[in-house]
Amino acid sequence: MAITESAKKAIRQSAKRNKQNSVYKNNIKKLVKEARGLVSEKKEAEAKKLLPQIYKALDKAAKVGVIKKNNASRHKSRLTKLIDKKN
Repeated sequence: MAITESAKKAIRQSAKRNKQNSVYKNNIKKLVKEARGLVSEKKEAEAKKLLPQIYKALDKAAKVGVIKKNNASRHKSRLTKLIDKKN
């Protein structure tokens, strides 16, 4: 267990950041899962309507440092390719 005040503060900061980061990640996972489900159900038009929300979530996560910029770009590219391929 942490003894010094700085170590205790670091634990508090880490917990707070972890909580906020998980909000971003869970939002991305939820949206991507929904889009992939729509594609598998042959509802590409609905999946395309979901793309701007996914882009926004990925860009925001990259901006605040939850994921790296290239990671966000890769996810956007692969998801777009998946949706377009089914058309």
